[in-house]
Amino acid sequence: MATGNPLTFDDLRQLGLSEIKAKWGWFVGVGAVMILAGLIAIGSAVFATVFSVMMLGWMLVFTGVIEAAHSFGCKNWGGFFVNLLSGILYTVVGFMMLANPGASAVALTLLIAMFLIFGGIFRSIVAIMMRFPNWGLLLLHGIVSLVLGICIWRGWPLTGLWVIGLFVGIELLFNGITLVTLGFGVRNVDGGETSADPEATGATAAS
Repeated sequence: MATGNPLTFDDLRQLGLSEIKAKWGWFVGVGAVMILAGLIAIGSAVFATVFSVMMLGWMLVFTGVIEAAHSFGCKNWGGFFVNLLSGILYTVVGFMMLANPGASAVALTLLIAMFLIFGGIFRSIVAIMMRFPNWGLLLLHGIVSLVLGICIWRGWPLTGLWVIGLFVGIELLFNGITLVTLGFGVRNVDGGETSADPEATGATAAS
């Protein structure tokens, strides 16, 4: 087997860009679908919230059944009861979420609000104490998270009907924009790099 120099970061980057260029239309198409789904989710946040909670419930049920079945397939090891109880817990919680997705969404929204509040406080404190370069951006992030968490918490439990769906819609929207931008951007950049190749070839031939 022929040996050669190890691949550098630039080599890996060029391989990745070539792969994206070859399938840029797929990136743009998937991104467009995600943008559309995100806009629909934002416009129908209540439906998207219920749908997301039910999907999570089914995922927990499926995971719980698989883990419980796995525990019976490996009964002779010490973690049998841990796996079995964990599988049962996942299954029960999943069915509870499916039985009442509205209440589940309200409970999850409260957890999201607490996460945003404490995460915002932590980021703000770290930014003020450390004062590393561009620490103002982290402080702004912390303040935005804190304010958003407080707004969700003050509107709770009514916010539980739409917050999850709104967040899912925003996530889909930005992911879709990223994919579309990546598909078009890499195609243009690669085209510019390819057009420069003939000059390099001519210079090599002239030398």
